[in-house]
Amino acid sequence: MPADHDGGGQPGDVTKFEGGFSWIAHPEQRGRRASHALATDAGVWLVDPVDAPGLDERIAALGEVAGVVVLLDRHTRDAAELAARHDVSVSLPEWMTLGKEKLSVEPVPIDGRLPGTEYRLRPLIETDEWEEAILAEEATGTLVVPETLGTLAAFDGAAGSGELGVHPAIDDPPSRLAGYEPDRIVVGHGENVTRDATAKLRAVVPAE
Repeated sequence: MPADHDGGGQPGDVTKFEGGFSWIAHPEQRGRRASHALATDAGVWLVDPVDAPGLDERIAALGEVAGVVVLLDRHTRDAAELAARHDVSVSLPEWMTLGKEKLSVEPVPIDGRLPGTEYRLRPLIETDEWEEAILAEEATGTLVVPETLGTLAAFDGAAGSGELGVHPAIDDPPSRLAGYEPDRIVVGHGENVTRDATAKLRAVVPAE
């Protein structure tokens, strides 16, 4: 399904998709940090969120916040503040130690699935310097990759206009993504991939 793009409107640069929306709170910043709201049967889950004016109103139109999840150790961002404002917990993959150290609150450890949802939670990178998890939901064909893949020009192969690339600090294609065939790829930096997502994923991560 093509994205419905509300460029420049509060909270920042917003892109709707089936099952939620993404926002870039500060589109003028070079890193174009993207955050996501996922509508689920359990409520709205906020992923690696950066706070922004007007955000609560847009989330409310989607539903009640069920929780906040951090998928990358460096993406603690405004997770604690938003969780406190909505009276929910911050969740973190149970194996993620770097992320836990960087959070200002005690996170709820999760594994297997995002609680109350059909989003599968899987580790992508587990090193002493980089911890990253992904989310995948079959029903909407959504794959959430917070850092390894992106659409900024700085990412290898990315043109900055919807083309997918691999983070410049990663030397080898992330083989753990080889088995996925998404309809959309939701990324942590830049615009989401909403067309030909599987083909674009195969271009940077060959099938095994």
